[in-house]
Order: sequence, then C-alpha cells, then structure tokens
Amino acid sequence: MRVAAIQQQNSADLARNLDRSMEKIREAAAAGAELVMLQELHRSLYFCQTEDTSVFDLAEPVPGPSTDVLGALARELNIVIVASLFEKRATGLYHNTAVVLERDGNLAGLYRKMHIPDDPGFYEKFYFTPGDATFNTGQSGFTPIRTSVGKLGLLVCWDQWYPEAARLMALAGADLLLYPTAIGWDQSDDPEEQARQLDAWITVQRAHAVANGLPVVVANRTGFEPAPDGDGGIQFWGNSFICGPQGEYLARAGDDQEQILMADLDPDRSESVRRIWPYLRDRRIDAYEDLTKRFRD
Repeated sequence: MRVAAIQQQNSADLARNLDRSMEKIREAAAAGAELVMLQELHRSLYFCQTEDTSVFDLAEPVPGPSTDVLGALARELNIVIVASLFEKRATGLYHNTAVVLERDGNLAGLYRKMHIPDDPGFYEKFYFTPGDATFNTGQSGFTPIRTSVGKLGLLVCWDQWYPEAARLMALAGADLLLYPTAIGWDQSDDPEEQARQLDAWITVQRAHAVANGLPVVVANRTGFEPAPDGDGGIQFWGNSFICGPQGEYLARAGDDQEQILMADLDPDRSESVRRIWPYLRDRRIDAYEDLTKRFRD
C-alpha cells in the first residue's frame, strides 16, 4: 500500500488552506497513494498560541462542512483521507479530532485527541476537551479505525509522546500508527535545545514503530506562525516522516518547505519483524497493573 503524508505551511485564509491541501491530496493520489494524511488542524493557523474565546467560531460539527468536502474528494479519487479538525461536539464542548474518510466518501470513524498539552504557546487545554476514554458504545478511545486499506491506529500530536497510546492501538490490531501533528520551536530556545527537541520527537515515534512492529506515518506543518497577540510565534519544524516496523526511515521531509512524502508499506514486513522480535508474546501482563496508577509511592 502506498501512503502519503502532507507537510504544509498555513495562512489565515481557511479556504486557501483547504484548497492547497486538496491540491496536494490530488497530487499524492496521482502518484499512486491509497491513503493520504494531512497535518494537525490543517484548516487554519495553529490558534492555540493564545487563549481567545472568539476562536471557537472556527469549530465545526463532525460530520460537517469539511468532512463533506473531503469525503467527496476521497470518493472522486478512490482513496482514504485522514484529516484533522476542530470539532464542535456540542455548545461549549470542543475536541481536537482526526477523521477518516473512506474511498466511498463516507466517514469511517474519528479519533478525539486524548492527551491535551498546556505549555507556553500550546494552550490546548483552553480549547479542547480530552477524548473519551470509553465511548458511549463501550469502545475504548484507543481503538483503530477499520478501513479498506487496513486498521488505522490514529493518534494526534501530543499523543505521540505516550507509549501507552501506541501500545493500546497495537494491541487492538492496528496495522499502522498515524500522527497528524503541529509542533515547532519556541524562538527563545537556542539551536542546541532546538536540536535536542527535534531529535527527541523523532526518536520517540520511531521507538513506537520498533516496540510495536508497526509502520509509523507522521505529518507535521512547516513555516513560521506569529502569535496572534504579536508576542513571538512558533517556527514549525516540519521533518514529517514515514518509517517501517523497525524504525527505519522510508521517507523524511526537510524542515522549511512544503512536501508530499510517499512510501510503500508492506504488511508482510510487519509480520516478519514481529516473528523475530515477539514483544507482544513476552509482555508480562501479570505484572503491569501499577501502570494504571498516577504514581508509585
């Protein structure tokens, strides 16, 4: 299966952002991609740099306008599209939500970001309610979405730092892990600190591939986005990548330009890796109960 990750620079023009995303999706599909993933919150600038109640006007229902447009595109191109939206679930209840549009244009499923950061420049707790640990149907929040191209272990940005999330998706039968992302540097950090952060971000996600024997697809944004209050901004570091089940790079983007990453994933490769590195077999599930505690005193 050929997959694509779109690394894009955004502007304040929502319509233009969506048009550019759709152009890149078309380009990826023309090159043979069966699954195309966009970056986190791809419709707009990354608005979480400040806290502003007027921003809630950007939120939309799911299904809604964006899923209608992208669903029609998925149907036209006969591909699966993964998109990331600011979801209005109800008045006063909003989520950072990734959606999957099937080849027929229908909504195959959604994932609501579970881990919500709150750091300088990333004030997401102001905007987003964490996803449900258990849906009303009884299904876990960490459940892969079944599609015509496989079971997608879909997670979002800050989730990528948590091995528990990747493991739960793997244990539920995910065929690959996907991370729509919006992460970058604080301009006050020196080059050495910026390099450490980028290396840590790449390493932890490649480790999820290794620990679970699964390919990982990451789409980050690129470009500088000034803070709405005029105080600083974020230089998004790009470096989107696709790696195989041993963490090997299959494709990797640069840091300062838009790019469409493409790679071919072979499910037999994951099968082979899991046979020689049977981590799931050797897990001591009888000894892990303390993982559900906040801290061990």
